[in-house]
Amino acid sequence: MTEREILRHVDHTLLKAYASWEEIQRLCDEAVCCQTASVCVPPCYVKRIHDTYGEKINICTVIGFPLGYSTTKAKAAETEQALQDGAAEVDMVINITDVKNGDFDAVKREIRTLKEIAGDKILKVIIETCYLTKEEKTAMCHAVTEAGADYIKTSTGFGTGGAVLEDILLFKEHIGRNVKIKAAGGVRSVEDMEAFLEAGCDRIGTSSAVKLIQGQETKGY
Repeated sequence: MTEREILRHVDHTLLKAYASWEEIQRLCDEAVCCQTASVCVPPCYVKRIHDTYGEKINICTVIGFPLGYSTTKAKAAETEQALQDGAAEVDMVINITDVKNGDFDAVKREIRTLKEIAGDKILKVIIETCYLTKEEKTAMCHAVTEAGADYIKTSTGFGTGGAVLEDILLFKEHIGRNVKIKAAGGVRSVEDMEAFLEAGCDRIGTSSAVKLIQGQETKGY
């Protein structure tokens, strides 16, 4: 796999709470130059990026991030605003408390609600694997599939752990054929990216990809 092919699968990410507009611009310029799949940015920057870059860039943002326990109504409002501002993709965090309470119907209802709002735009579902058991991860594969989301995503990058190959293989076994996989969190080398893509991921969320491809040292997501 060439470096250019790898970058086409990357959501070039900057989600730090203190991200400046200068840093966001640098991210976007790199994304345009390297033709990454998207930039993944805080919701507050979506409109400004869209107004500045127009159709030159595919904008992804996050919903209910990073803890996921805001209400469905709040997540719905966030999603509507993000799409109105120019986002083409949204990465939502599930309500992990619902998972821990075994209420997978509630999880599915929330995902379905956001997908109805997103319509033909891409909805990725972050399940935050570091907090889940194998059985809960498997149940979430089924929930994401049944609710009609486009992707299942491993992690926010802000939890106690990130993407691991074991979870990607588990996802492949249990998701529906229309669901793709995104790995995020802890992707810190070109070898990592190649391994996740070869394991079955369609997207990788990382702040490191461009620097890694360019051979620069980085601290990762």
